[in-house]
Amino acid sequence: MRSILKTSVAALATAAVMATGAFAAGHAEPLTGDLRINLDTSNPAPRATMEAMIARFQAKNPDLNITTTVIDREAYKTQIRNFLSADAPDVLTWYAANRMKPYVDAGLLDDVSDMWADGTDIAKELASTKGAMTIDGKQWGVPYTYYQWGIYYRKDIYEELGLKEPANFEEMLSNCEAMIASGRKCYTIGSKFLWTASGWFDYLNMRTHGFDFHMQMARGEIEWTDARVRETFDNWGKLVRMGAFVDDHQNKDWQQSLPFLVDGSAGAILKGNFAVAPLREAGLTDDQLDFHQFPTITEGVALAEDAPTDTFHIAANAQNKKAARAFLAHMASAEEQSIINNGENLGQLPVNANASIDDDKFLKEGFAMLSSNSPGGVAQFFDRDFPAEMASAAMEGMQEFMVFPDNLDDILARLESVRQDVY
Repeated sequence: MRSILKTSVAALATAAVMATGAFAAGHAEPLTGDLRINLDTSNPAPRATMEAMIARFQAKNPDLNITTTVIDREAYKTQIRNFLSADAPDVLTWYAANRMKPYVDAGLLDDVSDMWADGTDIAKELASTKGAMTIDGKQWGVPYTYYQWGIYYRKDIYEELGLKEPANFEEMLSNCEAMIASGRKCYTIGSKFLWTASGWFDYLNMRTHGFDFHMQMARGEIEWTDARVRETFDNWGKLVRMGAFVDDHQNKDWQQSLPFLVDGSAGAILKGNFAVAPLREAGLTDDQLDFHQFPTITEGVALAEDAPTDTFHIAANAQNKKAARAFLAHMASAEEQSIINNGENLGQLPVNANASIDDDKFLKEGFAMLSSNSPGGVAQFFDRDFPAEMASAAMEGMQEFMVFPDNLDDILARLESVRQDVY
């Protein structure tokens, strides 16, 4: 699906102008010329959100001729290299970290480090994601939304068993022992499609060794047979061997894992905030469901988080980089990020630490956790941070480990062989 939305943007901009009575002066010198924007936000709500946000920018810059192209998200993934090379837009949506690296390495994205320079609003207000936007010491885009991962748990069951949110891994294991003794599983998971298991690896690895080590692994700089990687799996193995996870998870997808939390046969789940809506729809109230940050494992290691981040970039071959930078600054503002991320629009978290969020307890907890967590780093999730071939093999190995933990030596040797081929 591919459509040109210039008319739509113009109409929305006109409506915005009529509502305010006049165009807002967005810049000392009016922006002119063409501004071409490519979007992968093809689902109805994200599409409407982006169209309205672009219309507000158009209203501030009436002399700009803005053309927006919306491409189906899956088609976008196969087309991005071609359009960046042959017919580049000025601005485009994409993703942070390793997902942008191939296009940075190919010279197809513009260096926007000036926008992240010390003292700028972006540097101060979007600090939690600077690492995710950085390759070779430079920044290559600006984020507009992310969402938290963490442990969603049955507060009523914890209270019944006299448990509290664990502050460290020892308390996490102790809670798990009490949960098992009560006839329940500690964690539900559906690992049929593999990526859910890698979420556990992300957190165990970042809590054991930190964000920088995890990113070194993502870049292929650490052998999978390294003793430190084994230490991460050994920590995971403590949970696996005590029977922490629901049975037969390798034959369940993530949606099929949710009923175990709903009926109380499991106490918690490690998942992104997208799980909250179906859990509420299944009958859990906010008095029953709560959230906590994955606890400390190695004392002194800063707490990094998984927070998949969606981004805007400027093409290296953009024709109107002045207007493109102005658009990125507009999109990064606290005002815009508050609007585009509210529940009627994206329903996710603004990256800007000064933005406001909806009155939702999980969004509030996630926003506080991520906005105050810049020292620890923000990872993009395993299959975004690692190259596709490495991620695929590793996630298969992780699922195997959760079913057959004694296979660890063979799994790590196999993954090391893949690492040597991939990097």
